[in-house]
Amino acid sequence: MSMVDPAALTYKLGSQIARALPRAATGYASRGMGLGAARISRSKRSIVARNLIRVRGELSTRELERAIDETFVNYAAYWMQSFRLPGMSRAQIEAGFSYEGFDHIQRAIDDPNQPGPILALPHLGGWEWAAFWLAAVHQYSVTAVVERIESDELFEFFVAYRESLGMQIVPLGPDSASKVLRAIRANHVVALLADRDIEGNGVEVEFFGEVTTLPGGPATLALRTGAALIPTVCYFDEPGTGVFGIAEEPLDTTRRGKLREDVKRVTQDMAYAFERQIERAPEQWHLLQPNWPSDFEALNIPRPT
Repeated sequence: MSMVDPAALTYKLGSQIARALPRAATGYASRGMGLGAARISRSKRSIVARNLIRVRGELSTRELERAIDETFVNYAAYWMQSFRLPGMSRAQIEAGFSYEGFDHIQRAIDDPNQPGPILALPHLGGWEWAAFWLAAVHQYSVTAVVERIESDELFEFFVAYRESLGMQIVPLGPDSASKVLRAIRANHVVALLADRDIEGNGVEVEFFGEVTTLPGGPATLALRTGAALIPTVCYFDEPGTGVFGIAEEPLDTTRRGKLREDVKRVTQDMAYAFERQIERAPEQWHLLQPNWPSDFEALNIPRPT
């Protein structure tokens, strides 16, 4: 008899609850679940606190505790709204999504001399909504790279969910770069979550005033292919009301010297773009893992190698 994965079971049940609830009730459900998670996830609560202080500066104890709670509430809302997407019609998706800067993506797709664009995103708001909007409303091919997690059952659940939104999913691994390269050349919109160096071999940058590393893949791919590298973010409005997406102007990926130097320059520009985006809604930044050397040291967590 196979063991039941508690994490996978929790997300599957959450998905069913999200789809069963009336839309008006999702905000209340998100708040209840988020506040509950905030009380029991002590280590993640510490990471959220460190991130909020990086973005917002010193806060009073009361302000910080409130901001931490709101971050967990927004994270619950992210899943609650995301799990509702597969059951939504094209008209509902379009009605719930507002945007600015979409012309940057459109120009890259429509230019026959340019490969598909790369969207560099932070873990902020709800990026799946934008991917679904691109695939369902505009009929664009969307490829996304996702992190592998320890639970195979949960990973496969997430893959199936995102594929149900029209995305082609590439698991992060040794062959992911070649698969993404083919997608770019096939004129896909490629979505890369890039505010965390998962593998620990990224490019050194300054990010919120502290040195850390971010993945060099987005810059490397853009420099090698000529693809537009577009910092993109999707903010949630009030729970249950939709998403506001912003596609910024493409980063300057002009070759200026050695590839390594160009990758570092472009990755730093990407970090600056993420700072601007996160500062607009820091409580929607659901980065719940250590991301700076000082995080690993303060929390006594081994760094990835």
